Amino acid sequence: MPLPSPLQCRSPALPARVLLGRRPAQRGNALIVCMGRRAAKIANRKGKADAAKAKLYGKFGKLIIQAAKENPDPESNAALRDVIAQAKSAGCPKDIIDRNLSRSKDKSGADFQEVTYEAYGPGGSGFIVESLTDNVNRTASDVKSTITKAGCKNAEPGSVLFNFTKRGVVVIPAEGVDEEQLFEDAVDAGADDIVPGDDVEGGSFRVVTEVEDFGACFKALSDKYNTQKEESGLKWIPNTEVELDGEDMGTCEDLFEKLLELDDVDAVYATVAGLNN
Repeated sequence: MPLPSPLQCRSPALPARVLLGRRPAQRGNALIVCMGRRAAKIANRKGKADAAKAKLYGKFGKLIIQAAKENPDPESNAALRDVIAQAKSAGCPKDIIDRNLSRSKDKSGADFQEVTYEAYGPGGSGFIVESLTDNVNRTASDVKSTITKAGCKNAEPGSVLFNFTKRGVVVIPAEGVDEEQLFEDAVDAGADDIVPGDDVEGGSFRVVTEVEDFGACFKALSDKYNTQKEESGLKWIPNTEVELDGEDMGTCEDLFEKLLELDDVDAVYATVAGLNN
């Protein structure tokens, strides 16, 4: 099965489960495309899935344009070939791939850059905002003004990021899955932990790995389980989370949604319990 495209935590960030003993696992290449808390949180469950796909496909479109600028032929452009393979693996429609290949022929367009923004929220909360943009000034203005309008504060680079750890997350629907068997299989595949999630209807299990183990773990579990390509990937996991309610929680939820509505924003992560699920 092809690899996927690019938790409520106490301390450490992997809660409600005994940390698995580490076993050596075959190393796999972690996919570059990853998504954090997606636009799926904005609408109802079907709307969530549609929004998540739109975000993911939009990011693939930008990656295709960027990779194809110098050479639009995937046969002789390995980077472009890899991005297209990832897009297809994630179910990205052919017309989206073709449309962005055509757009890449416009040499006047600016290059895309990966930019990360950080913010402080109420109650000691922190946010990471990931973007792939062809106009850094526009994106910076949009993101920073959204943060300010939500009553939160823009943070200096690195001042929030140290509260997170990049991990691999393999999402598996919970329906019909024996948790103890999955636990054993995850250990054998090199996982660190299993935590409950709500990525899909009916609930899910999130198998958490080191970044370098993600590819091999995903492949191993895909042989036996219905791994979710679009939901799995590399994510920023908070080292600890703060519990908020009332007005503070409402402010954080509003900021999350407003940031995810921005076209240039690809992923948002927070140290707030409940927002990363």
